[in-house]
Amino acid sequence: MVKLRLKRYGRKQRTYRIVAIDAQSRREGKVTREVGFYNPRREETRLDILAITALCGRGAKLTETVRDILRRAKLKIT
Repeated sequence: MVKLRLKRYGRKQRTYRIVAIDAQSRREGKVTREVGFYNPRREETRLDILAITALCGRGAKLTETVRDILRRAKLKIT
C-alpha cells in the first residue's frame, strides 16, 4: 500500500517533503514520488495537485498530518 506522508529534510531537518512511499518503508526510505513541500516555519506549502489526486484515485492513503496540510490548502480529497 502507498501512503502520502512527510519526509524530513534540510540542514536541521525542519522542513518536509510530501512524498508517496510504500507503507512498510522507513520515513527516510526510498520514495516512489515527491508530490509537495511543506515549511512550517514560514507557513510555505507547494503541492502537485494533479499527482496527489492521481495517487489518491489509485488507492494511496493519507497520514493525518498530510490530510491537515491539504485541508489548509482547500484541497478536497476523500
